[in-house]
Amino acid sequence: MKFRYEDLKVTGLVLDFIDVVYASAERFPSQEKFELAGQIRRAAQSVLLNIAEGSARNSKADFARFLQMSLGSLTEVHAALKIAARRDYLTDRDIQCISDKMEPIWFKLCALRDSQRVRSH
Repeated sequence: MKFRYEDLKVTGLVLDFIDVVYASAERFPSQEKFELAGQIRRAAQSVLLNIAEGSARNSKADFARFLQMSLGSLTEVHAALKIAARRDYLTDRDIQCISDKMEPIWFKLCALRDSQRVRSH
């Protein structure tokens, strides 16, 4: 069985993004493994999980709403990176690598969300 979200171009980008986030979160200090590292992993997962759930909805408006939640989760990862950077949990290179993967996802999610909105004339 194949699901609709699997055919979206953004899905592969998000999976790659999740891989980078997981690898980076492994380098957090032990006291943060279940706190900030866990939160950043959950937020990264949520980007894809909301895309998947929304793609199974019956209306474009519902799908757009879930895409907006994916954007919120992506922003949550960004905020967690700010916290991690202030505490020197990640290198500048780690943060740049994650940020570089976030940008195309952001633009693709925005475009996909906008394409789902009902236009009134």
